[in-house]
Amino acid sequence: MRFGISTHLFHGERLERAHIERIQARGFDLVEIFATRSHLDYHDPQRVADLHRWLDELHVSAWSLHAPISESFIKGTWGRAFSNASPDGTAREDAVHETRAAIRAAGDLGCAQVVLHLGIPDAQNVPPRDNDPGAARRSLEPIAEACAAAGVQLALELIPNSLATADGLLQWLEGDLDLGPAGACLDTGHAHLTGGAPEAAELLSGYISTTHIHDNRGKADDHLMPFDGTIDWPATLMTLSKVGYTGPYMFELPDHGDAERTLARATTARQKIQAILDDLARPFTFGEDG
Repeated sequence: MRFGISTHLFHGERLERAHIERIQARGFDLVEIFATRSHLDYHDPQRVADLHRWLDELHVSAWSLHAPISESFIKGTWGRAFSNASPDGTAREDAVHETRAAIRAAGDLGCAQVVLHLGIPDAQNVPPRDNDPGAARRSLEPIAEACAAAGVQLALELIPNSLATADGLLQWLEGDLDLGPAGACLDTGHAHLTGGAPEAAELLSGYISTTHIHDNRGKADDHLMPFDGTIDWPATLMTLSKVGYTGPYMFELPDHGDAERTLARATTARQKIQAILDDLARPFTFGEDG
């Protein structure tokens, strides 16, 4: 089983080689690149080429890229949100344009997946009439076409809004849109807030192509370290194993004020998850009386 971590951990900083070095030093050989222009300017071919070179030199692979959700994130403050489900045609087209630019960068980086939010999570300041299904529908096929052109798989992320619960994702993935080989990103924290992580894994059986691993206490999207919240991790991992998920487990954690400590704690959480998965994979043997 492989594990990776999102550069969301360093989201408030311009992404540099030293960040990849810190991730690699903790034994993670996969990353998800968080595509915000203040973090990585995915419009700049040189910056993308530099990142590709750093990854190659450090023997780290860019497994996935998180499509843009905001124009910036600076000193803890989010810039203007991007919504591919906005009823405002200009705003929606802007979001699609940024996503397509990031998808091209994902292809250049050799990513396997591009993770996409549909609309805006309910806990954020959602503009009136946003998260519109018709607007999301108009956005999805152009985004899927860009993924096909770049040679990456589209993964619709489970997020807390009516468009992107586990049930909502199934409707998109099994509907009449041509999304190619699109899959789902099972975000464990978001699933915990919208019906349960094991339940979401069961419902999305056959579609899960990547993950976001983090925890919360069932009330807010805290992005806590696994085992710090109330997710039932043995049940979640057992269900993922049962439905045949064989992809990587990708931690999506903020720095919580100390990125190095968060990285260190992530290695411990990784070991605990690996131990659970190893136990699940161990053949069950009956006793002499069994």
